[in-house]
Amino acid sequence: MIIKDTQSLGGFIRRHRKSMGLSQLNAAGLCGVGERFLSELERGKPTAELGKVLQVLNRLGLRFVLEDK
Repeated sequence: MIIKDTQSLGGFIRRHRKSMGLSQLNAAGLCGVGERFLSELERGKPTAELGKVLQVLNRLGLRFVLEDK
């Protein structure tokens, strides 16, 4: 999937979390972040801390891949 903005990243994370059958509270605990952070990330907050974003992706079993155009 090509992610071009924070909203599409957040939506992707939300869909993946739901496909895993996790509530935001459970996913936040699994990822080691607060429920508020995860909620804001899923809504596409543009100022989300990159380190925490990568932590969430990793703990949900997602890969972050950069490609040169």
